[in-house]
Amino acid sequence: MPIEIQRFGVGHRRAVGPPGTTGIASQVIHSDGRGTIAELAFGRSAAIEPHSNPNTTYFVVIEGGGWVLVGEEKTRIAAGEAAIWPANVVHGAWTEHSPMRAFIVEFAGTDDGHARGVLEGLARELLPGEPRDRPAQGALAERDGPPVRDHASGEPL
Repeated sequence: MPIEIQRFGVGHRRAVGPPGTTGIASQVIHSDGRGTIAELAFGRSAAIEPHSNPNTTYFVVIEGGGWVLVGEEKTRIAAGEAAIWPANVVHGAWTEHSPMRAFIVEFAGTDDGHARGVLEGLARELLPGEPRDRPAQGALAERDGPPVRDHASGEPL
């Protein structure tokens, strides 16, 4: 099966957004019954007008910065930060003197945040004579060499 590549960024965006949106171009990267992922490029003095929708959405800023609104609260947001836009709560975003790039990740369906970290499931029934405290089996994959570190950024490569 060939790798599917989705293109976004310069040359792939189009003007879109809720009514009243200005100065923003975007590109949907993925959309299906589970949700939507899109890139947004805000120009200077761009805005997504306050609106609400029935889905929880993450607004993830990857470049520049601006402002976000959730309900009655507004705050600055910058690259490396994400705001959660809860379902059915008025939200918006805008820039003033600088551009901003962000991804939105919108989840379809009801918010199950109350159950975070809790997964329902059934354990396999042990066979007669099978020990209850059997140690795990397995090993880490072999490395091709020592880890390479980029000391300029402080991050491992």
